[in-house]
Amino acid sequence: MKFSTLQELAACCGEDQVTIGELMLSEQAKESGKSEQQTFDAMANYYRIMKEAVRKGLEEGVTSRSGLTGGDARRVHQYMNEGVPSLGTEACTALAYALAVSEINASMGRIVATPTAGSCGIIPGVFVSAQERYGWDDERLVMGLFAAGAIGYVIANNSFISGAEGGCQAEVGSAIGMAAGALTELRGGTPEQAVHAVGLALKNSLGLICDPVGGLVEIPCIVRNGFGAVTALAATDMALAGVRSVIPSDEVIGVMLEVGSAMPSKHRETAKGGLAQTPTGRRIMSELYGRKTKDSGENR
Repeated sequence: MKFSTLQELAACCGEDQVTIGELMLSEQAKESGKSEQQTFDAMANYYRIMKEAVRKGLEEGVTSRSGLTGGDARRVHQYMNEGVPSLGTEACTALAYALAVSEINASMGRIVATPTAGSCGIIPGVFVSAQERYGWDDERLVMGLFAAGAIGYVIANNSFISGAEGGCQAEVGSAIGMAAGALTELRGGTPEQAVHAVGLALKNSLGLICDPVGGLVEIPCIVRNGFGAVTALAATDMALAGVRSVIPSDEVIGVMLEVGSAMPSKHRETAKGGLAQTPTGRRIMSELYGRKTKDSGENR
């Protein structure tokens, strides 16, 4: 890639007079050795999978394999349709869609890791709800995915995207930043505004631990995806309004690396701390794995 930081990304876009999505499409095609059309078509397929996950999560009301989670996306969507949600209809829709995709993931359905399975609901929640709201065609959203990919590329190569390495700030936080930056561009923002959106979003998730109950990507992962979609919308609006990340976004990414590296291992996806080790978290783990052990013994 011809860029390694967000500052370089914005500068390259300025020099070439292209959007972040257009630059990333070109660079990715060059790296893969495929044509831009082939590269675009592959991303378009990913977007179709995202939309299908939203639909399935809402219409079919899936339940996770563990039985711990499921149906919350439908609950939020029904609540939204029955009254006036505090968030407003648009943000509440993004929230419900993000929950839907995360519930599909927990039920072992097909999703796209953006950037990980644990944060798979945020970008679809933001993108699909925005498409419905603004009447955009799929092609526009696919270019938005290339913009999100460029942002994710920078974060992954300068910090973390894995909860096991850097906590939930690395997974959900990165997805929020990717969604916010991409949506800023989709809404007509400049590359510089998109970069500021990333910094604003990431600052709000610094230090977020990864503490999955039972070691499963369900509690609190699913609801964090919902909250993450709403945060991405807020960061986008701030950036489009002219709010700047006073600490440059690349420096914010550096802080995420610093904080994640200092985070105790019990708060990095091991289920040995945080919510996973509350009395209720321990009880759930005992019931879940005790039942599994018993079932496996009976089946032998």
